Amino acid sequence: MIFGRNRTVRHEQVSLPDELLEERDLEIAAAPETVDVGPHDVATRPDPAGMIDLGSLRLRAVQGMKLRLDVEDATKRIVAATVSLGRSALQVQAFSAPRRTGLWDDLRAELHDSLSTTAHATVQEQSGRFGIEILTRVPAALPDGSPGWNVARFVGVDGPRWFVRGVFHGEAAFQPEAAEALEQVFSDLVVVRGDEPLPPRELLPLRPPPNARPLQRRRPAPDEGRDVLADTAAGPGDGAAPEATALPERGPEITEIR
Repeated sequence: MIFGRNRTVRHEQVSLPDELLEERDLEIAAAPETVDVGPHDVATRPDPAGMIDLGSLRLRAVQGMKLRLDVEDATKRIVAATVSLGRSALQVQAFSAPRRTGLWDDLRAELHDSLSTTAHATVQEQSGRFGIEILTRVPAALPDGSPGWNVARFVGVDGPRWFVRGVFHGEAAFQPEAAEALEQVFSDLVVVRGDEPLPPRELLPLRPPPNARPLQRRRPAPDEGRDVLADTAAGPGDGAAPEATALPERGPEITEIR
């Protein structure tokens, strides 16, 4: 009997040659592994171990990084967190978002519109680790007066009732190798949205970590915090660009902006 009981059956797995596989099977076989890319919601990453608690954002500490918290002078609230590493920097902000729709598609269009009136500015959409991102180049002057560019790379991720925006400056804006460490910082972000109802695009509250050192109030220089690069080295994939402004040397720290 073919369907008898107490039969000893050995299962062996064999690989069929490609010509015997159907098209759907080939697609499954060639499918890449799923990569876990953040930022993440606190519901899926509840463990705060190894993270810097900034309130609505938890940020993983990286060897050698500096953290700056930017405080709006008029309201005295923290409006952004900036991580610097080497000759690169990443600014992050978290916002409330609608329950069923994201913000990034609309914000990309608004970014295009806002720069369309700036002479010689360029806005380029490209694919990256976090989906569609925006690379912007705005004419600016270097400290010595020579022409340069303010180069920035914008990324955005929509989550459950929240949106996180990241802005890469310095070499991370146009050199993939220089961006790897800060991209991982962005991917490891954990968003603590909270349950309270908020209108869309409301900035989620940030707070300094317990060991933050407030700095004396100061008015930043005109080019501070900007990525002003020489005209000959500002494009994506170009070589090392001169550093326009010194990155923060202490952290975590709080600065006020006006």
